[in-house]
Amino acid sequence: MQSLTLHTRVGKDGILKLEMPSDVRDTELEIVLIFSPVLERAADWTPDFFTEVIGGWQGEPLVREPQGQYETRDELK
Repeated sequence: MQSLTLHTRVGKDGILKLEMPSDVRDTELEIVLIFSPVLERAADWTPDFFTEVIGGWQGEPLVREPQGQYETRDELK
């Protein structure tokens, strides 16, 4: 038994096209299908996303507070 994870899309017609690895040919298979919808990814931005976001901060200017002194550590040997 082998496990194969695929990321694919079901077409508007409801048909899922499944392509098997090239070493699986001319054989009978028992297939168990477990599916889970993929949540929208961050890459699916609207066309005007960056136009709206750039320069969007309207509050007080952001300030980075002093970071203090770093401790001195012994050298690794």
